[in-house]
Amino acid sequence: MTSVAAYAAPAAKAPLERTTVERREVGEHDVLIDIKYAGICHSDIHTVREEWGKTHFPLTPGHEIAGVVTEVGSGVTRFKVGDRVGVGCMVDSCRECENCRGGVEQHCLKGNVGTYGSRGRDGEITQGGYSTHIVVDENYTLRIPDGLSLDVAAPLLCAGITTYSPLKNYGAGPGKKVAVVGLGGLGHMAVKIAHAMGAEVTVLSQSLRKKEDGLKLGADHYYATADPRTFEELRGNFDLIVSTVSANVDFNAYLGLLKTGGTLVNVGAPENPISLQLFALIGGNKNLAGSMIGGIAETQEMLDFCAEHGLGAEIELISADRINEAYERVVASDVRYRFVIDTATI
Repeated sequence: MTSVAAYAAPAAKAPLERTTVERREVGEHDVLIDIKYAGICHSDIHTVREEWGKTHFPLTPGHEIAGVVTEVGSGVTRFKVGDRVGVGCMVDSCRECENCRGGVEQHCLKGNVGTYGSRGRDGEITQGGYSTHIVVDENYTLRIPDGLSLDVAAPLLCAGITTYSPLKNYGAGPGKKVAVVGLGGLGHMAVKIAHAMGAEVTVLSQSLRKKEDGLKLGADHYYATADPRTFEELRGNFDLIVSTVSANVDFNAYLGLLKTGGTLVNVGAPENPISLQLFALIGGNKNLAGSMIGGIAETQEMLDFCAEHGLGAEIELISADRINEAYERVVASDVRYRFVIDTATI
């Protein structure tokens, strides 16, 4: 085991502080990654504040990781020293179940091993990317194309794939009308990706405060959901709605914005249960779906797509001593649109 510098939450809801975490020695199929940048995802905040349930402390969050390979195991074939790589929300799975064999490892029937806060196959609790180095199996490591700088690529490992997967799988493209609910860390990438796919894109946000940003990012239209006229004007308008918000919204109202046979996909994860009137689904044969990141192959596909179209995240680069400040600003929706930690400052 090797100790590396990191930032960790010592207990639930406690401020993160500088510390060290242990990394395993590089195994036969492992790569050692010198982490250059780590994105701050709202999931990190939910987890360290135990808003999604109990977790293990001390905990180093971070599953939007971009860096450079500095060592490879003897059996590694996918990467070499010097390669630019990323790590997303999972670092292992059973590799044997139907889902793993089918390329949807995120839905491993035995449970995937999350990048942080999960018990790995070695019995140890995983620690994430708010650190200087990480050791990851090559099969759960992604190649970052040369067309993407590492700082703007880091958030793609969660925010990018979380929005790319439902947009692709539910048919965003030319001739389709797509709405994105919320223009935050996830939403701004959903707008960029949907636009690059050729869809007509509408942002549905609480207010018009970010309208100028939304249009610059690729939205064709921008509406305030606080205005009840929005739900009247847009009724029956969309083929696909992607909800990116982690707060409870009126799903019944949003279902009313779908065309017959349209789909509302939720990628946000509110802390509390939602209320749903089933007649809102039955009328118009509408669909309410969920989506969770993507498999390794699909994540690589997303990175290649983003490089081809020049799609990096909009970021605010911070030093590690500003992580706690950044958490408060994320909760207050005061970031445009993803905080990224310069891990050289850890």
